[in-house]
Amino acid sequence: MLSILIPTYNYNVFPLALALNNQAKRAHIDFEIICIDDGSLASCNSENEKINTLENSRFIAAQQNVGLSTNRNNLVEASKYDYLLFIDGDSKIIDENFIKNYINQIDETSEIIYGGRVHPCHVKQEEKVLRWKYGKRIEDKTVPTRQQNVYKTLMFNNTLIKRTSFYKILFDPSIKSYGHEDTLFAYQAFTLNLNVSHINNPVEHDDIDLNTVFINKTEAGLINIFKLYQKNKISSEFVTILSFLMRLKKLKLRTLTKYLFKLTHSMLRKQLTSPSPSLFLFNFYKVGFLCSLNINHKDL
Repeated sequence: MLSILIPTYNYNVFPLALALNNQAKRAHIDFEIICIDDGSLASCNSENEKINTLENSRFIAAQQNVGLSTNRNNLVEASKYDYLLFIDGDSKIIDENFIKNYINQIDETSEIIYGGRVHPCHVKQEEKVLRWKYGKRIEDKTVPTRQQNVYKTLMFNNTLIKRTSFYKILFDPSIKSYGHEDTLFAYQAFTLNLNVSHINNPVEHDDIDLNTVFINKTEAGLINIFKLYQKNKISSEFVTILSFLMRLKKLKLRTLTKYLFKLTHSMLRKQLTSPSPSLFLFNFYKVGFLCSLNINHKDL
């Protein structure tokens, strides 16, 4: 029936696995829970080992870091059931019927079902405001909003997918660093015209990054999406920021944007790591950073 797959890195996922285990047992379904730590060798893995004491559950501490894409593929290889439920390790279950909600949505047409994600109402640490604000205002989309573009709003932090559908795509193992492995998977689902459903069954993002960490991860993600585009693995029309870059090029504004970004870079970083970061300036930061990459592509 259901394989619940949890990729993680240096994080205590036992509370998450316990909550999922309890719900799966109450749903009276055949299930398994598999969690793989991606080579962090962290001390918290002593807590994660407790997952092995749960019914139909196991924790694997990988000795080598392979990246999120390969880790997710490895989770699928280790699993056995027809439906795969991916849940990021830094998630919190906020609905006591979370598993049942997914089970109730499965039918013959179900290929991919995305439940969504929400962020907490408040964040206590000023050093995390940027990540929290971005998640709250940009990522936390309602079902009607997600349904307006079912592929572009598809993420894999909380997603159920049919095994046969997963094997039509797989996560790209060439993506080793953080960012946009979900975007590529969603694009490939789009090109294959897989059936994607959006439901209101969110998890809560429980581990908000520090502002500086989030900016660094954003930069890594932009490098990833740029390389994927260079290799013709993804269309610029599918990725909003790449589409915007095309418009800048057409208007002959890319060089000016690059210059302004380099001129204001330190001031932007200071503002974005302040207690009141601007999402408008964060968007400019992302565009400027992308314009500053060494571009060697026929239409960039």
